[in-house]
Amino acid sequence: MFTIIEKAVLGMAFLRIISGCIEVSAAILMIKFNSVEKALIVNSSLALVGPLILILTTTIGTLSIVEKISYLKMLWIFLGVSFILIGVKS
Repeated sequence: MFTIIEKAVLGMAFLRIISGCIEVSAAILMIKFNSVEKALIVNSSLALVGPLILILTTTIGTLSIVEKISYLKMLWIFLGVSFILIGVKS
């Protein structure tokens, strides 16, 4: 009847909702400013938000299953996130 939501899942979802709200707000600002230069500034500031949310959600998820996985698998997870961040760095 009732579904219990894990705290880690709730935290991860909340961070993604906040991230989405920031993205939508940035799009609205770009339309409001109606300037390519200002839109680039807004877009550049979003470059900080995306990786931060990725790191935080991955950390929350990994810490919630830390007793279920080995240290080697944990290392692979953080190495994978590092590769993603290095790969998209411009």
